[in-house]
Amino acid sequence: MTVLELTNVSKSFGALQVTDDVSFSVPRGQALGIIGPNGAGKSTLFNLITGNILPDAGAITLLGRDVTRSPAMDRVRMGVGRSFQIPQPFEGLTSFENLLAAAAYGQNKREAEVADQCVAILRDTELLPKANQLAGTLSLLDRKRLELARAMATGPELLLLDEIAGGLTEGECQALVATIKGLHGRGVTIIWIEHVLHALNSVVERLLVLDFGRVIGIGEPETIMASREVREIYLGMDV
Repeated sequence: MTVLELTNVSKSFGALQVTDDVSFSVPRGQALGIIGPNGAGKSTLFNLITGNILPDAGAITLLGRDVTRSPAMDRVRMGVGRSFQIPQPFEGLTSFENLLAAAAYGQNKREAEVADQCVAILRDTELLPKANQLAGTLSLLDRKRLELARAMATGPELLLLDEIAGGLTEGECQALVATIKGLHGRGVTIIWIEHVLHALNSVVERLLVLDFGRVIGIGEPETIMASREVREIYLGMDV
């Protein structure tokens, strides 16, 4: 089953074309990586998928339903979960309370109904020992874990990760990748924007490359990274 499909999606801000006729689909259970130079339109693409902005043209389908004009909250409750590059938890709440808020609001349920689920997510993201620690006192790695956990708490069919490995040490990055691999291994469908390529390529089955809002390649990671055009545009190499 196809979880997400974009068909000829375009978006501009004035004269600036930030997403240009983008089409791709993601089947259930797959992990798709998105790479591209700064300004390529990666974050705009995520905002189009989540409904934070609406396209000027094209169609977006989620689980077989047209959500092109649907507001962001409707898409969350239909199954789109997202982490952000800079974690912004409720710092005065504990890790567990952060998840309760995300789960209750995202799934439109009472906190008592989602409490056990939140405990399981804390365990899956290796945050259970920090369940009662205030989010504002967590290390960067654990704040990244909490950002991932909050996205999972909404009960997503599709998990969007936005440069979640950024700013981590190599050891911290490996630890977080192991957590993401575990979630993906349990069947979570993922789209992951990332500049840390070795982390990305250790998880995803396909890579999509954006440049000036256009898709210039999509396929298996080894094939994409061997492409002359990708190496010239993304890696800045004169091949």
